[in-house]
Amino acid sequence: MTHYVHPLGVCESKNVGGGTRIWAFAHVLPQAQIGGDCNICDHVFIENDVVVGDRVTIKCGVQLWDGLRVEDDVFIGPNATFSNDRFPRSGQYPERFSITYIERNASIGANATILPGLRIGRHAMIGAGAVVTRSVPPYAIVVGNPARIVGYVDGVPQAAATPATAFPDKPSTIATEVRGVSLHRLKQVKDLRGSLSVGEFARDIPFEVKRYFLVFDVPSVETRGEHAHRTCHQFLLCVRGTCAVVADDGTRRQEFKLDSPVLGIHLPPMVWGIQYKYSADAVLLVFTSEHYDAGDYVRNYDEFVNLLRAVDRA
Repeated sequence: MTHYVHPLGVCESKNVGGGTRIWAFAHVLPQAQIGGDCNICDHVFIENDVVVGDRVTIKCGVQLWDGLRVEDDVFIGPNATFSNDRFPRSGQYPERFSITYIERNASIGANATILPGLRIGRHAMIGAGAVVTRSVPPYAIVVGNPARIVGYVDGVPQAAATPATAFPDKPSTIATEVRGVSLHRLKQVKDLRGSLSVGEFARDIPFEVKRYFLVFDVPSVETRGEHAHRTCHQFLLCVRGTCAVVADDGTRRQEFKLDSPVLGIHLPPMVWGIQYKYSADAVLLVFTSEHYDAGDYVRNYDEFVNLLRAVDRA
C-alpha cells in the first residue's frame, strides 16, 4: 500500500506509511517520520525531527516543528500551534529543541497553543483556543489561558454524590461503578448548638488507620493526587468547602463531589485518584492504612495500567 500526495503538495520524506494522504500545499521535510493511514490536510508543514504515529489527523494550517512526537490516533485541530523554543531569538538556535509528546488518542482543539517540552497525556482533550503551559495528565480536559483542568474524559459524575440525594438520613455506604470504591455517609447529630459529625475507626473507616494528612489552601486551578497506591487504602473527607475526586480503576472512571463533612470516599489500593476543583476554603482530610512510603506510589498512568494488566493475567 502506498501513500497519496496531492499534486500541489510536497513530500520529501521516504518514511511515510501506507494509506496516508497528504493534501494540497502541505510540505513534509526529508527526515520526518509519518505513520500509516494519516490525514495531513492543506497548508500543513512538518519539519525534519518530527515523528507522527498511525491514524493521526492534522487539520489545515498546522505546523509541526522539530522535537514533536505524536503518537497513534491523535487529532490536531485547525491552526493549532506548537512551539519548541521557550526563548526564541531571530537567527539564534538552541543546541537541541525541546521535545514535546502528544500521547495516543489525545485531541488538540482549533487554535490551541502548546508550549515546548510538555507532555499531553493519552486521551486528553485540549479545548479550542487553550494556551497550554504545563503538561496535561491522561484523560484530562483543559480549557482557557492559561489552560486549566475542568473535567476528565469519561469521568461521569456520580448522579447521587451529595448527601441530600445519595443517602438516607442515616449512616450508610454506597458502592460505585469503580472497582472497590465506595461512598460513605457518616453519623451526623444536629441541635440548636450546631452540628456534629462522627466516625469510628474499624467501624466507619474500612481499614486500620495509621496516618492522616490535611490538604488546604489549594488554588482552584491546581490538581492534586494523580497517582495510585500499591497497598495503601485511603479515606477522604472534605471537612470544609468542596472538592471533586476522580477515581479510575483502569477501565471505569467516575467523578465524585465531596461537599459535606459527613460524606467520605474510600479509595482502595490500585485505584488511580485525582482531586481537583477545590473551593477557596476547602480542607481535605485523608486517612491512610499505611505509614508514608514513597515506594508505594504509582505516579505514571501507563505504569498503573500495565500493573493492572499484570495482575489480571496472573
